Amino acid sequence: IVWLNVYDYYSWQSDNFHNGRFYTKQPQCVDIPADLRLCHNVGYKKMRLPNLLDHETMPEVKQQAGSWVPLLAKRCHADTQVFLCSLFAPVCLDRPIYPCRSLCEAVRDSCAPVMETYGFPWPEMLTCDKFPIDNDLCIPMQFTGNHATLPPVSKVCPPCDNELKADNIMEHYCASDFALKMKIKEVKKEKGDRKLIAAQKKKKVLKQGVLRKKDLKKLTLYIKNGANCPCSQLDSLGSNFLIMGRKVDQQLLLMSIHKWDKKSKELKFAIKYMKSHQCPTYHTVFQ
Repeated sequence: IVWLNVYDYYSWQSDNFHNGRFYTKQPQCVDIPADLRLCHNVGYKKMRLPNLLDHETMPEVKQQAGSWVPLLAKRCHADTQVFLCSLFAPVCLDRPIYPCRSLCEAVRDSCAPVMETYGFPWPEMLTCDKFPIDNDLCIPMQFTGNHATLPPVSKVCPPCDNELKADNIMEHYCASDFALKMKIKEVKKEKGDRKLIAAQKKKKVLKQGVLRKKDLKKLTLYIKNGANCPCSQLDSLGSNFLIMGRKVDQQLLLMSIHKWDKKSKELKFAIKYMKSHQCPTYHTVFQ
């Protein structure tokens, strides 16, 4: 991605040269579609295309933005959506308006630790010093005051902080490399992480992805930086669990854990839906 070092504001409606490259299409105002979940309810109805991340088509915007939807559910900062949508679905004005550097820094400082839990670094394309210093020509923090940069009320380990809802399960299913129904033998702490050791009993593979047979035989998962945060699902290990995770640097990281509740209609629906659902091909930012 090529960024402007100097933020020149000009009438983009009459000019298709932007960020050091020519676009085949004139920049235009389009409705924010209902299936652009990251930004559909952001507070305005129309966005400019190409956006400020150089995505030229709506399918490309949807694909890239979809990988960030799980981060919104983590409530790591009150302005996460405002910040991301200012780039993915910028408001339709006669000039491109970037987020202020202070907005980027506040969201980064609160959300980067959550992303790191899942093995994602804060991405290069969102390096905060690329954005303008606060002035009238950038989008400032909406939720000012100290509370904006405090962690969310919930201190629960992020992979454990998920409602048992079908759409939530499917978001994590698509974002994960693998999904299993399994039992957990024991939980240990190791170098600031929490280590989940699978029981030897048969595991039901719902999505195999990167898992090899030897991974399944001796399955160990980690909650990164999760040694001390609460995870109520692990308080008793008697039941089966729905486990979803990613492989990062040869380690299997936990993305989501739910107790396998046979009575849950939401779980039943999600498990059935997994068999036919085609996940979007996400970008590798926050999958």
